Amino acid sequence: MRNLTLLTDLYQLTMMNGYFQENIHEDIVVFDMFFRKNPCNGGYTIVCGIEQLVDYINNLKFKDEDIKYLESLNLFSKNFLDFLRDFKFTGDIYSVEEGSVMFPNEPIIRVKAPLYQAQLIETTLLNIINFQSLIATKASRVCFAAQGNPVLEFGLRRAQGPDAGIYGARAAIIGGCSGTANVLAGKMFNIPIVGTHAHSWVQKFDSEIESFRAYANVYPNKALLLVDTYDVLNSGVPNAIKVFNELKEKGYKPLGIRIDSGDLEYVSKEARKMLDNAGFEDVSIVASNDLDEYKILNLKSLGAKINSWGVGTKLITSSDCPALGGVYKLCASEENGKLVPKIKISEDPEKITNPGYKKVIRIYNKHNKAEADLILLHDEVIDTNKNLTVFHPIYTWKKKTFKEYYVKELLKPLFLNGKCLHERKSVMDIREYTKNELNTLWPQYRRIDSPEEYKVDLSKKLWELKTNMLNEKKQK
Repeated sequence: MRNLTLLTDLYQLTMMNGYFQENIHEDIVVFDMFFRKNPCNGGYTIVCGIEQLVDYINNLKFKDEDIKYLESLNLFSKNFLDFLRDFKFTGDIYSVEEGSVMFPNEPIIRVKAPLYQAQLIETTLLNIINFQSLIATKASRVCFAAQGNPVLEFGLRRAQGPDAGIYGARAAIIGGCSGTANVLAGKMFNIPIVGTHAHSWVQKFDSEIESFRAYANVYPNKALLLVDTYDVLNSGVPNAIKVFNELKEKGYKPLGIRIDSGDLEYVSKEARKMLDNAGFEDVSIVASNDLDEYKILNLKSLGAKINSWGVGTKLITSSDCPALGGVYKLCASEENGKLVPKIKISEDPEKITNPGYKKVIRIYNKHNKAEADLILLHDEVIDTNKNLTVFHPIYTWKKKTFKEYYVKELLKPLFLNGKCLHERKSVMDIREYTKNELNTLWPQYRRIDSPEEYKVDLSKKLWELKTNMLNEKKQK
């Protein structure tokens, strides 16, 4: 396990030093992590990276070389640096289950800890969760556009460095991809890996058919041939059919062809006719070439004859939305043994935070469809034997009453008093959980373009607390 203790912004450490000098570093505080907007103008976000967050917290320790480096900066007192030598996270962390589908402004991680500890972990927590959640969500959108066809993650060579390639592949699988070309990710996370050959394989041989025969000789049970090196319809597909017939005579079943360039709609349709006429109706056509959810959706609408999709650059970088804007905000601070709500006010209304020590519940109808989320103060209890009315936190006249419903509390303990309670799951199990979570959403929330906005409301008690605090601040 890598020690990422110094993977933080300098101001986290300077603030910690300041808290220490002011003797308030042990004050108990509560921070919420949340995001204000779904990525890619979508209707939801898949939370990903919880396993890596747990590893990070479990390995927090300032080593001697870390202390020596910090000392060389001439920014920190000796007493503070000595204090860091015994650093250990002792607080509580609650989070949603990895793979959960979440929405703007609701806490997805809640940290309650001594001030200096809660402050230190902010940057790395955001780094881990923001990136993996972004890629998992992008992958989910791509898979939704593919309408049940397998989507393969091909992005390693275009990822923003090795970590992005590795953990992006993990997130893509959780988001719904069937496999990845990333071998190290396959080893680390026990996820399916896929791949055939590149154009260089074809170019190395004197002829295209010679290259196909050589590949089929090495991998007779996994013959998937790249047919666009020279000319897809006049050369690539006819040569592939010749080799497929040779394999068939030997008792092998060819897998398919891959097309990586050109007019994918037209070429796939023509290739499908040629393969079907040759008796290879079951052979797959795999497409790649700078795909994303919009291109796939368009190709599907045009009736392209493509069975699976290799998606690289635009998935692993989420090129149209390269960052999830998750934030980490103070919402309560302990004073005289009592948690006192805190609020951040901004000229921008969407940046005003929800104060207090909170939890989140999801409201389901009797058909197990998610209807709304409700953010409450931690001591509130919902009696499901009674009707529940929720209202829009800004347009308060917008109300909805639930009569036959049940609720699920979303934040679960990862750490209590510094002790890790998290039970590891395989990536494929998390993927299955995500699939089930997405199936609880109505289709309008999953649309690629102009999705319906999912309801995230505040309890009456929390809404009143927030309103009163805003009014008090305005009067000062």
